[in-house]
Amino acid sequence: MASGDLAEGPSEGEGRRGEILFADQVGIRSDRFTGRTWGEKRKTPVVRRSGNRFSANAMSATSTKGRMHFTVFAESFTAEVMCRFLDRLAGHFDHKVHLVVDGHSAHRSKKVRDRLAARPDDVELHSLPPHSPELNPDELVNADLKHSLPRQHRARDQAELAAETRRFFH
Repeated sequence: MASGDLAEGPSEGEGRRGEILFADQVGIRSDRFTGRTWGEKRKTPVVRRSGNRFSANAMSATSTKGRMHFTVFAESFTAEVMCRFLDRLAGHFDHKVHLVVDGHSAHRSKKVRDRLAARPDDVELHSLPPHSPELNPDELVNADLKHSLPRQHRARDQAELAAETRRFFH
């Protein structure tokens, strides 16, 4: 199978089936405001906030069959985080995973390439063309997360924001 081609079915020379997943990472910030409010005429409405700034990050993968896999983390998205996600993802399947990703530098890093080369039967990465988020259905999950999370609950700290993010994905 060529590097850019995706096909469900037997992998090259293995006689096993594969699964296609689309992955993306997202950052959620405490100071992001979405939605509207109302107030009396000629009185500016006040939306109470803690004033604290904190964030949580998530990586999710959505299959063509509707399965979702995710992880929530506090640190920045790095090659190390990507490798941990790949390991967890590979542990959920007894066959090869074809993971479609964007052009983030962590996806192309030497550490990720080395991890993939060490266990070629687990996961194979396929890159989307540059500037093409419309081709990744996992982007819709991220948009929904950013749209609905602050409306449902205002987190007071990073742990609460991470917990709300996990709740959303579940």
